[in-house]
Amino acid sequence: MKQLHKQSSMNHRRDEETPSTQTPPYSPKSLKHPKSIPRSINYLFKEQRLLFILIGILIGSTFFILQPSLSRLGPTDARSPIRRSFSKDNIVSSDVSVVSDNHDSLASFSSGTNRAVYGKVGRVPVGIGRRRMRVVVTGGAGFVGSHLVDKLIARGDEVIVLDNFFTGRKDNLVHLFGNPMFELIRHDVVEPILLEVDQIYHLACPASPVHYKYNPVKTIKTNVMGTLNMLGLAKRVGARFLLTSTSEVYGDPLQHPQKETYWGNVNPIGERSCYDEGKRTAETLAMDYHRGAGVEVRIARIFNTYGPRMCLDDGRVVSNFVAQTIRKLPMTVYGDGKQTRSFQYVSDLVDGLVALMDGEHIGPFNLGNPGEFTMLELSEVVKETIDPSATIEFRPNTADDPHMRKPDISKAKELLNWEPKISLREGLPLMVGDFRQRILNEDEGKGA
Repeated sequence: MKQLHKQSSMNHRRDEETPSTQTPPYSPKSLKHPKSIPRSINYLFKEQRLLFILIGILIGSTFFILQPSLSRLGPTDARSPIRRSFSKDNIVSSDVSVVSDNHDSLASFSSGTNRAVYGKVGRVPVGIGRRRMRVVVTGGAGFVGSHLVDKLIARGDEVIVLDNFFTGRKDNLVHLFGNPMFELIRHDVVEPILLEVDQIYHLACPASPVHYKYNPVKTIKTNVMGTLNMLGLAKRVGARFLLTSTSEVYGDPLQHPQKETYWGNVNPIGERSCYDEGKRTAETLAMDYHRGAGVEVRIARIFNTYGPRMCLDDGRVVSNFVAQTIRKLPMTVYGDGKQTRSFQYVSDLVDGLVALMDGEHIGPFNLGNPGEFTMLELSEVVKETIDPSATIEFRPNTADDPHMRKPDISKAKELLNWEPKISLREGLPLMVGDFRQRILNEDEGKGA
């Protein structure tokens, strides 16, 4: 008992000697514990954390040091990096024309900007060259569309072709099969489609009288519903939209040559009105989407065009004359043969379409060759080119056939810096070579 009493008294005495500690009032800016800095240093050294931090800094520094040297295309010629970016086997220029020795085909490409070509090329420094576009071409398996696709692919764009193959042919695109920049979809533009694209070239529609008169209701549906669907796609994804309209919007013109300000003289209930009025309605839709929904639109009015890959029997005068002469048949002239047309080579048209799409002007723009020929004059050029002994057969003229057709292209010259370069006498032999080969293959297939 004495020991317990003694121990308790000692503990009581010790408690009195120990100063009482009170919890300091809460302060939002409490001072850091003086040991926090050594504790942080100790944290860095534990588990080799400092080593990993230094390694990360070293890797980052190495990347930024080596990046400028990676973007250089040649260590020996720093003054001309762009020139050394291409090997000797590749050719790059602002205007490229490839013409075969036998004039079977011609591909003409022109652009005012840098472009990519097929073949292996060196690394292009950041900021040099144009941005690669993702482009839709409706009707891209057709005559004009396939040449446009070739040009877009050649300059480095990704191209998606939509075609229902009513008049288009896979043979026009077979040389692009397997190209990673090219995609072909069987699709009728009368039905909607969802895609992510930057530009839309809307070419889908039968363009020759034989084809658009075959199913006139389908023709006007393609012009109206197809254009609506493509404009809707352009609105959704913010793409620029180019409509390929036609010189047929002028009808049988009372103004000669035809300017873009001319409103035309069209029969709204004639045999050709499914095409003529359909294209006029398509132009209206394009402008309404531009004014009402802010869609970037471009409108081209295309005049008579000829060249390789045209349908052999599409009813258009140049293809008719060429195919008939090669087959040793008389050339069919409707009426008295004094009606006039203007003929542009397909590569000139493609250059104009690309210039319009890449430019900042809405249009409409006439795209055609102002060189004017009567049908009799055209037949003489065909005879000179193919067979001087060819003959002519006259037939009654078709309904609503325009008497005169010649574009005024002063607007395109001024605002697009575009004009056709290939005359009829230069371009016709290039088309004839293509037609000869296809007609020969056709005859062999029939066992002729």
